[in-house]
Amino acid sequence: MPKRKGRPVLHTVTVLALLTGSAYFTYELRKDEQAKLPAAQTITENLRSSGKAAGEQTWERLNNPARSVLRDGKGAVIGTFTDGARTATLKGPTRTFGEPANTSTKVVTDDWVRLMPETWTKDSEKQQWFKDWFKQYYGSEEDDIFAFSFQYIQGAPAKKDDQGVQYAGHANYGPLKADGVDRYEQTDFYDYLGIPYTFRDGVTVNPQPDRLRSVDCSGYLRLVYGYRARFPLMSSNDQGDGLPRTADGMARGKEGVDIIKLQGPSPWYERPKNIDVLQPGDLLFFKMDHRTGNHMDHSAIYLGPDTEGHKVFISSRKEQNGPTIGDQGGVSRLDGNGFYAKLFRTAKRL
Repeated sequence: MPKRKGRPVLHTVTVLALLTGSAYFTYELRKDEQAKLPAAQTITENLRSSGKAAGEQTWERLNNPARSVLRDGKGAVIGTFTDGARTATLKGPTRTFGEPANTSTKVVTDDWVRLMPETWTKDSEKQQWFKDWFKQYYGSEEDDIFAFSFQYIQGAPAKKDDQGVQYAGHANYGPLKADGVDRYEQTDFYDYLGIPYTFRDGVTVNPQPDRLRSVDCSGYLRLVYGYRARFPLMSSNDQGDGLPRTADGMARGKEGVDIIKLQGPSPWYERPKNIDVLQPGDLLFFKMDHRTGNHMDHSAIYLGPDTEGHKVFISSRKEQNGPTIGDQGGVSRLDGNGFYAKLFRTAKRL
């Protein structure tokens, strides 16, 4: 999405109120240790009264990747649906996502990334399942992948379900190791939740008590896409059906569509020459550590361009100790020659 001009600028760093049912909403401050930090925030602006585009809608088929695009009466894209994927991008009210505790970067977007009940194939727009789904979600302001993603950054308020289980709120990456510098990995979504979880293949896994409210990079993706958006989850990299456990398992797994394929010789492969094919909500994978052989060892969610025109992502990382779009450990950009940009390798659309 091109850089937008003329948007209102948010002048207040600390936002104390969570406004619901209006054009603007923010995340309230966490209590106690977060009281002095500016709140994580999202803002919704320029809401449409009906969410429906004027004029007759038309469908178009495009390639690389194979996908169906829905346009409104003026020819503007209002939905993109990729063959072999369940995630769809719909146009809707413009939102601003920010993380003022750690960065001045903001993402202003009218993209809403949602999970369809079935995998998209050519002519799926004629199927009743899609007609029902589209009627429910086009123009809807129900939380999507982006909203879920920002409910775990620093300053995000705690949210609990009817059983008292906290399913959202500031997440850590993992506890420190004995050296006081590095952090433990292998913190999955059930560690964040603090409850035993039974996967679809019947395997039950118990959380590690010292990992409560923590998710590593791939655990974060499983929390957002799996536990929150309900994409099926594997109990490991090689058991069950759905999204695998690790970044490398996801990058090489059968789920979704390879939007940018691995190129060049292992173990380091090559940086992609063209990243313009990326779409908001795509999963990103990086090769960062020589100790992991030819494995991808970091994963992220692509957000699109920020207000400065850079292609940015959100991920859970050790340096920030949790999910962030900030600059701890390297700027969260795919363009340029920053740490993560140089080590980006492949992308997938679920």
